[in-house]
Amino acid sequence: MLTIDHNDTLTAARTGTLALPHGTIEVPAFMPVGTNGTVKAISHAAVDNMGYRLILGNTYHLYLRPGKEVFETYGGLHAFSSWPHNILTDSGGFQVFSLAPFRKIRDEGVRFRSHIDGSYHHLTPESVVEFQRTLGSDIMMCLDECTPPEISYKKAIEACRRTTAWAKRSKARWDIEREAGFEGKLFGIIQGNFFKDLRKISSEEIIELDFPGIAIGGLSVGEPKETFEEYLAYTSQFLPPEKPRYLMGIGTPDYIFAAVENGIDLFDCVFATRTARNGTVFTKDGMINLKKAGHALDKGPIEEGCTCQACTRYSRGYMRHLFKAGELFGPMLATEHNLQFLYDLMVEIRHSIREDRFSSFKKDFLDRYLKKGN
Repeated sequence: MLTIDHNDTLTAARTGTLALPHGTIEVPAFMPVGTNGTVKAISHAAVDNMGYRLILGNTYHLYLRPGKEVFETYGGLHAFSSWPHNILTDSGGFQVFSLAPFRKIRDEGVRFRSHIDGSYHHLTPESVVEFQRTLGSDIMMCLDECTPPEISYKKAIEACRRTTAWAKRSKARWDIEREAGFEGKLFGIIQGNFFKDLRKISSEEIIELDFPGIAIGGLSVGEPKETFEEYLAYTSQFLPPEKPRYLMGIGTPDYIFAAVENGIDLFDCVFATRTARNGTVFTKDGMINLKKAGHALDKGPIEEGCTCQACTRYSRGYMRHLFKAGELFGPMLATEHNLQFLYDLMVEIRHSIREDRFSSFKKDFLDRYLKKGN
């Protein structure tokens, strides 16, 4: 599944290829998030043309709407959404975590109320795997219990125990689907909150189950950046080098560099598309808000050298006008720019690793990107 072609000489960063049912992708790679079967405010054709070959779909949202019957009728999410490349689907665990007032977690699974119509639903490790098989996921995730920072050690132990138990049940169900001819890969998820002994225990228990890939969960959930980096480095040291590694929920340059430095191969985040819809875009000099008055007379592009439509055809001044006028074209162009920015960044990162200059590239990039006053 994973072929590593180069390991950085100074860090755990690495490059390689990941073979999946809908084609091979280069890693490390960022995945755009397509929550409802579409990356918001941009066409699949545009995402495809940039070079992305793996996007993320959200099991929780797709389960509620349009539902299993629709995907059975269409033959999966690829056909339903006309996306010809790979799709990773999460388990819905994070959405359940974020809906704390509307769910109850038990050993058998999770009972929750729909945010759409208030109806009650029940998810189990087995049903989550079954639904992701119906979606035709190229990579699917186990149902896990994600926990917020600052919970008690006792609650963290319980969540860690339940995550492992659910992982075992998920794998047993996936083995059945595999025997029936399903080619999608199941990744286990490491939890353990912000307790190092639990992180180590969770890592050992999930790795022992011998999943095709391993994900690190429970980070970037509101903890300070220093804590994120500490626990990322601590957890990643336990991961087997021969398997793909996925860090869930990160997607800004500083967090991406931290992930790659620790040997992570895949990551995703809604940040790039969500902020774009609000008029905030990536540049090498940091993020800028296109709505600010200072851009009104600016004839230059968002970023010199960027090949996206926003930068090759339009000015910052025009972009500001679109957002101030409430035109839908503004969020569409900004979304394209942010995804192009991250795609290009990943190309540069892979080049720097292969040339053994990742550390210097990281320093130079972040010195400029995080410069005070941007």
